[in-house]
Amino acid sequence: MLFKCKNCGGNVVYEPARGRMYCPHCESEDSEDKVQGGSLTQCVNCGAPIAVQSYTSASRCEHCGSYLVFEERVDGVYEPHLILPFRVNKDGAVAAMEKEFGKRPFTPSDFMSAKSLEKMVGIYVPFWLYDYKACYDFAGEGTKVRTWRSGNTEYVETSYYEVVRKMDVDFDKIPVDASYAMEDGVMDLMEPYDYHVLQGFAPKYMSGFYGEVYNQGAPELEGRAQVKARNASEELMQQSLQGYSSMKPFRKDLNLQRDEVNYALMPVWQYTYKYRDKAYQFHVNGQTGKVVGTTPVSKGKVLAYGASVLALVTSICYLAIGILEIL
Repeated sequence: MLFKCKNCGGNVVYEPARGRMYCPHCESEDSEDKVQGGSLTQCVNCGAPIAVQSYTSASRCEHCGSYLVFEERVDGVYEPHLILPFRVNKDGAVAAMEKEFGKRPFTPSDFMSAKSLEKMVGIYVPFWLYDYKACYDFAGEGTKVRTWRSGNTEYVETSYYEVVRKMDVDFDKIPVDASYAMEDGVMDLMEPYDYHVLQGFAPKYMSGFYGEVYNQGAPELEGRAQVKARNASEELMQQSLQGYSSMKPFRKDLNLQRDEVNYALMPVWQYTYKYRDKAYQFHVNGQTGKVVGTTPVSKGKVLAYGASVLALVTSICYLAIGILEIL
């Protein structure tokens, strides 16, 4: 599947800054015509052979540069229910990276160079979004301790309370990524997303980006969602128990009932930087601009900085010695 411009025949892509389809060739908006056909091995635009990985749902032809969406991987069991369109374009992702890492003195010189940042790509990452109803039944013994002094004597009073809490919580769209290629911990750090702007899936949002189908099914990954729901329930319960000096639980019954699960695509910018034969990956939330990643350290810059500090200290010492000799 390819989106061609009605006016000039160029490849129309989704432009996050505009929030609509855009032709970078003639600068027209919403001028796309959907061209169906092609396959996982051949570009629908130029006919050149293409190499598609096992889970690829959208890619770019290396020969003609067209962005392709593969129909068989966005249809049937692979059709997403929802999509969160990119809000941050590539320039915005680069700006977020520069804000986060630009002032770090020991990063390699070419870390944020234009040539290196050309490798940054926008990817729609597959997620399962789980809805739960949680019922938490808690009972325990709480204490409140009061101390005061009268004369030379300190008094301590401990009061005991029977504490009962029943809490019902609805969790909407707990996200769990379904991509082998994306590290789970990193994708968890991409949160939060604003789910109010989720859209019903339409392939046009994928034009201009890369994409994956889910690598694991919803039942396989539900355990991770349940852990998130349980942790969030526990945190909410603990907040309701504040004000006691101590709390001894007698009963902690948490029941989770799954309501619904949706397959969704979430936007992520990915930048891979290689330094001394090691790959460093950085990710930018394609909706909020949140940056996740750890920069490499240039040993040359560290040594140069150390040498400059040493030279400065030495010059100060010589200056002090000279002053002492004069005195």
